[in-house]
Amino acid sequence: MDLDPDEVNEFLFMMAKEKGANSTYFKHSVYGLRFFFRLYDLEDRILKMPRISNDRKVPIVLSGDELKRLFFSPQRLKQRVLFSLIYSAGLRVGEVCNLKISDIDSDRMQVRIVKSKGKMDRYVPLSNYVLIGLRKYLQSSRPKDYLFNGRVKGEPLGRGAVQQAFRLAVQKAKIQKEVSVHSLRHSYATHLLEQGVDIVTIKELLGHATIQTTMLYLHVARVNRVNAHSPLDRLYS
Repeated sequence: MDLDPDEVNEFLFMMAKEKGANSTYFKHSVYGLRFFFRLYDLEDRILKMPRISNDRKVPIVLSGDELKRLFFSPQRLKQRVLFSLIYSAGLRVGEVCNLKISDIDSDRMQVRIVKSKGKMDRYVPLSNYVLIGLRKYLQSSRPKDYLFNGRVKGEPLGRGAVQQAFRLAVQKAKIQKEVSVHSLRHSYATHLLEQGVDIVTIKELLGHATIQTTMLYLHVARVNRVNAHSPLDRLYS
């Protein structure tokens, strides 16, 4: 079973904001999740339930130089394209794993995220650099349905496989920061803010249910109003 600790933390943070960290509903939800992890023997293997407070840590953001090193560190083209796509579109791990070839619209330069965390489809910009890499990857790997196939034929790439590949890429790139795959999404949002993209647009691009979640990035960037596009393209301009 693949579970993303960052997504669990984000879910609990949003619940704490809505219900209050000391509310009975919130506490029962945490207790229920802890029981679930113990029941399926996941507590030690995947994650341990965090203590949620009303204050959330400022996200760790990768610099442009660190991102370039990260993208070029994997030997396999599949992984290089995978990490570049996650950052270029601000995707969650589960979203990129569930992408299908048909979700890539090269004519409109968009990526469709089907029924994401908010149960709504959304569209995000497709980077020119990612499109070039995707075409090379599709030509060499020839996946059938899912954009990134898993080990089992016809099944999508698992979250655990993405996380493991990311950890190896971080080590090879000699990045000292304590980052996870979700840090690519944090970096995407922060870099858009630094480019001057307004907070409402970023909320829609990230698929956040509330603006409060997106406001977290105001701690690390300033906001101006300009047209949004993938920050990956600026790395090579």
